[in-house]
Amino acid sequence: MRYLVAVDGSEQSDAALDHAIAMADADDEIAVAHAVDPDVYSRGGSEPMSDLDDASERLLIETVEDAERRGEDILGEAAEHAADQGVTVETELLYGDALEVLHDHAVREGYDHIVVGHRGLSERAEAVAGSVAKGIVSRTTLPVTVVP
Repeated sequence: MRYLVAVDGSEQSDAALDHAIAMADADDEIAVAHAVDPDVYSRGGSEPMSDLDDASERLLIETVEDAERRGEDILGEAAEHAADQGVTVETELLYGDALEVLHDHAVREGYDHIVVGHRGLSERAEAVAGSVAKGIVSRTTLPVTVVP
């Protein structure tokens, strides 16, 4: 069996990787994938932005290069986490919207099962747009395990 695990550096994606490792047999293959999709995001604070000055201090536009570096770091940490458990994983850096590219990659490359955390780092955006996990479940015919 071939498992594709979506990772974004969150505790939930670590739990998804742990779950995939627990499900897999010794001869199964596990790959971890991260989608690079540069975007505007907030540096922090849960209060609504009050004005343009507040917005300019809290919003950051991530470049493709920054997103790639962050993605490679996330993949490296996931591979190290798996290695600590005695498992070697492949890493895949994908480009585009996580929902689309994770599903499409899994289908195109012949993965048998997708494992994803329930909520990732973009929890605020997911509340508005719908979670990656929910989108993958509704989009694919592959088995999907959503890990809380």
